[in-house]
Amino acid sequence: MPDYNFYDNVYDVARQIPAGRVTSYGAIASYLGTKGSSRMVGYAMQVCGNAQPPVPAHRVVNRRGLLTAKFHFGGDRMQQLLEAEGVKVKDDQVQDFKTVFWDPNIELAL
Repeated sequence: MPDYNFYDNVYDVARQIPAGRVTSYGAIASYLGTKGSSRMVGYAMQVCGNAQPPVPAHRVVNRRGLLTAKFHFGGDRMQQLLEAEGVKVKDDQVQDFKTVFWDPNIELAL
């Protein structure tokens, strides 16, 4: 059974990712104090479709900036959503990853 409190915490962090920025599963896990649970963050993103308020799951990528969850969006939808926010994607890879990376450990500590 999934830990929905953990999922809610993941969603709270993901909802704070600004448009035009991305973060990683691991960065969210680290911020939540569960550094080894990036896979669980990924599971949370997979089932966030009905969460309210909505979760911008398209802004969460792997630690190298790859759109590893794109098949959950269907086709190129994840890339389209990111590009509509100004994030450049080429071959399922976020371009200028370090520039657009949003680290909750830094951003939410302010």
